[in-house]
Amino acid sequence: MPVTHFTALVLYVGALALWGRSLIGGDRSPPGWIAPSLAAAGVFAHLVALASYASRFGELPLIGLAPSLSTLALVTGVGLVATLTLGEAGGIGLLLLPLMILLEGAALLMGIEPAPASLDFQGAWFSLHVGLAFAALAAMAVSGAMGTLYLAQHRELKHKRMGRVFRFLPPLATLARVGGLAATTSLVLLTLGLGLGWAWTVSFRRSLEGGDPKTLWSIFIWGVILSTVLARRGGVGRERRGASASLVGFILIVMSYVVFRLVGDGGLFL
Repeated sequence: MPVTHFTALVLYVGALALWGRSLIGGDRSPPGWIAPSLAAAGVFAHLVALASYASRFGELPLIGLAPSLSTLALVTGVGLVATLTLGEAGGIGLLLLPLMILLEGAALLMGIEPAPASLDFQGAWFSLHVGLAFAALAAMAVSGAMGTLYLAQHRELKHKRMGRVFRFLPPLATLARVGGLAATTSLVLLTLGLGLGWAWTVSFRRSLEGGDPKTLWSIFIWGVILSTVLARRGGVGRERRGASASLVGFILIVMSYVVFRLVGDGGLFL
C-alpha cells in the first residue's frame, strides 16, 4: 500500500472524526481549524501520491478503475477545501469525507496501477477532457452534499427542532447558494469536457460514435446535471426543489456509473 495514499486516507478519517465529534457536541461551527486543516493536508498528500504515480508510470491516473477512483477522491477533496473557504459551509465535510474515504479506500484495495489499455485519444486533449469531466463530477458531489444538508436543515426548521443538527448546519441561504453554484459549475465543466472529447472524435475519426456506451452515459449525466440546474429556476420553493434535485441527481449519477462499470468493457472512467 503506497505510503502517501495511506497517509491521505488516515488524514481524511481524522478530519471526519473531528467533524463528527463536533456534530455530537452540537456546535454551530466546525471544530476550529483542526478538521479543515487535516482535510487540506490529506488533499495535499493525495496530490503528492498521484503526482508520484504520474512520474513513475509516465501517465496521468485517469485510466483504469483504481486510478480513476483515486483521482475522483482527490478532486472531490479539492472541492471540499474550496467550499470551506466560503465560510459557513463546514458541515459539508460530514458528507464529502465519507465519499472520499470510500473512493480512496477502494482504490487502495484494488491496487493503484496502470491499466493494460491502449488508447489513441491521449496527450493534452485526453488529459483536459477527462480532467474537466472529473472536476464536473466533484462539483456535482458538492452540490449533492449541500442539497442533503439543506433538506436536513429545512426539516429541522419545519418541525421547530433547534437541536444539535440545527446548531451545527449552516443557514439555508448558504446551503442553497453554494449548492446552486456547484451545480452550475458542474454543468459548465462537463459541457466543456464533453465538447472537447467529441470535437477530437469528429476531427480525427470522422465519426461521433453516438451509439458508444460511454457517449450515451455521458449524455445521460449531462442531462441529469442540467435538470438540477433548471430545478433551481424561478417559482415558489425553488431552493428546496433544487436541493432535492441535486441529491437525486448525484445518486442517479453514482448508480448509473456502477451499472456502466458492471456491464461495460472496463475501459476508461469516462
